[in-house]
Amino acid sequence: MRLDRFLTRRGTHPCKEVSRLLQDGRVRVDGAVETDGRRRISRFSRIELEGEILQAQEAVYLMLYKPAGYLSATTDPLHPTVMELIDHPLRDELHLAGRLDRASTGLLLLTNDGCWSKRVTEPLEEISKVYRVTTRDEISPETAAIFAAGIYFAYEDLTTRPAVLEILGGRDALLTIHEGRYHQVKRMFHAVGNQVLSLHRESIGPLVLDEALPPGKFRPLGAAEVACFSR
Repeated sequence: MRLDRFLTRRGTHPCKEVSRLLQDGRVRVDGAVETDGRRRISRFSRIELEGEILQAQEAVYLMLYKPAGYLSATTDPLHPTVMELIDHPLRDELHLAGRLDRASTGLLLLTNDGCWSKRVTEPLEEISKVYRVTTRDEISPETAAIFAAGIYFAYEDLTTRPAVLEILGGRDALLTIHEGRYHQVKRMFHAVGNQVLSLHRESIGPLVLDEALPPGKFRPLGAAEVACFSR
């Protein structure tokens, strides 16, 4: 939203008076005087008018090491959810930027910034996601070529985008995909007659799960990490 429209919509100052307040340097955005009413602001911009704080909502970005046994959901009547692992004053405002199955582990992102999470999860953004996979049977050498060509999912009537499979040996592999379809990794291996026994997400784009972070713990993302998915 434009700054002048934000100020006008408060209803305390008419449009002409808002313009004068801006010209007089009485408005601050994120701590700095702003005189241009056309300035674009977000719900997380700190807005002050003549010393009065009009908006000061904190943007929250968290990295969680999801352990097995927790649902990627905000609430559930039967099972514990990942939100129960988050001790943060704005926990109730957070949502998940992507999900993991209850049995799966690894990197999970949470935020209250809907625009940011949309960029993380939107398939058109083609953000890579790397998973460490252990399967029931040995992974055949031709599996990599099959995944690279794409797997057809009849339910959605679509073919997955090319994926990169690095076989680590026997039943272990690293799989890189660029979308996040429902149970995608498990369905891909099922399509080649194999079964995923364990699934661990190591990274999302350039964000790699912090090795110092124990399972069940979280930490805030740094500014550079947040900027990975910002525009």
